[in-house]
Amino acid sequence: MNEDRASFGSYDNTVRPRRPRVISVSSGKGGVGKTNIVANFAWAFTRMGRRVLIFDADLSLANIDVLLGLAPKYTVEHLFKREKSIFEILVQGPGGMRIIPASSGVLDLIDLDETQKIFLLNELDLLAETIDVLLIDTGTGISSNVLYFNTAAAESIIIVTPEPTSITDAYALIKVLSQKYRKKDFLILINAVRSPAEGKDVFKKLTRVTDRFQADLSLDYLGFLPFDEKLPQAVKQQKPVLKLFPDCAVSRSLWEMACSLADRPAPGAEGTVGFFWRQLFQFHSSTSNGGID
Repeated sequence: MNEDRASFGSYDNTVRPRRPRVISVSSGKGGVGKTNIVANFAWAFTRMGRRVLIFDADLSLANIDVLLGLAPKYTVEHLFKREKSIFEILVQGPGGMRIIPASSGVLDLIDLDETQKIFLLNELDLLAETIDVLLIDTGTGISSNVLYFNTAAAESIIIVTPEPTSITDAYALIKVLSQKYRKKDFLILINAVRSPAEGKDVFKKLTRVTDRFQADLSLDYLGFLPFDEKLPQAVKQQKPVLKLFPDCAVSRSLWEMACSLADRPAPGAEGTVGFFWRQLFQFHSSTSNGGID
């Protein structure tokens, strides 16, 4: 592990968070590199000595295990069927990260009902003492599951690319979460840019359109990832690019952003897995009332 850390630079890992941080990672559209970014952030956090859990929350379309070359025997489907406990479906990933794998092609999990949500969060709460960071790799768009997991997480990262459709769909996701579910703070990560200037330009475009509907919205620029041919090579080999090509441009940017995330002031009670419980009922209330009063 010391050799890996030396490749990226030093990081003080002597102090663990008192409570696990809950970070959702989402996008308005597919194909923007969301799951890849989650996998590499998880790898980076393990290099910092953090105990990391990835929750593949695109529950009916498993991605993270495929990306990392894993073959889970059990998935979240077995959990919901009460056939296995959450401890039994956990999969060990690279660097010591653990993963809650999603299922594939299970329509019943596309839109969780309230009973399923309560059961899932109760199971997640059992893991709270064993993790420092929970990364939730949500689905894309504005489905009920995507909105719910973003609302439940204290910190939400939205992935955007320079494509106009990506910016438009990210805007739609932020607008719904802000207006209907009162979420005001977002971290914006711009992926696959040709230059730092392009990354900042995409961020400015997004902030301009969001400012039109929500004056008190907070969009923080987490940073950009450059277009790098090493990334698709790592995907083909089913390994994190940070592990396979630690010195390439995109790996350097990923490491810097992961350090920035780790250095951000830890949220209060809203950063804990237990916070899901209160958010569950807030989400249910917002859905029942049709939005903000």
